[in-house]
Amino acid sequence: MIWQKIVCVVIGYLFGLIQTGFIIGKIHHIDIREYGSGNSGTTNTMRTLGKKYGFITYFGDALKSVAAIVVTYLLFREICRGSLFVIALYTGLGVILGHNFPFYMNFKGGKGIAASSGVLLALLPYDWKFGVMAFITFFVALAITKYVSFSSLCLMTGFLIEIIVWGQLNMVHGLNNGEKMESYLLVAIMTILSFIRHKENIKRLIHGTERKIGQKKEA
Repeated sequence: MIWQKIVCVVIGYLFGLIQTGFIIGKIHHIDIREYGSGNSGTTNTMRTLGKKYGFITYFGDALKSVAAIVVTYLLFREICRGSLFVIALYTGLGVILGHNFPFYMNFKGGKGIAASSGVLLALLPYDWKFGVMAFITFFVALAITKYVSFSSLCLMTGFLIEIIVWGQLNMVHGLNNGEKMESYLLVAIMTILSFIRHKENIKRLIHGTERKIGQKKEA
């Protein structure tokens, strides 16, 4: 089954190359990475081009994860019938890698949170708990702190904790016992990637200089 997993990562990476924020920026005759935080993700697009384009960027980046996972499900639903949950995670990791490190943009893409939330959406048919808890975690953290970056990291940390706890309690539908550790590792990699891509945000959070949602940039 190793080759199927490799195919899933490759397919996911190809979908991840669809950079919604970058495309929207080009439509407006700008490189979105030359503004704000310097990445092509949702928050930077929203701050640079406005809420409408920020939401379009989010849904575009999230839905590409869903689309990629649907494709690999259709490809492997018969030959990998008992491993479709982990197949989805491999595909999702590929999308995040493609989104964060697109080769045609000198490996300078987004931070992967919208793509990661798309993975959680795609897991809903297997186990609704992950998606529901992730979005509750994000919006509660955002309501309390007003920091998108901190809330995003809470979402990913929560996802990692949940899959380990529920996995050990045999409460994850679609996850077989032989693939528990593999699934934990995949989600751990996704979480580590989110922290790496948010390293500058983490520094600003520590120093109290991170911008809150809706806060204008100081002149």
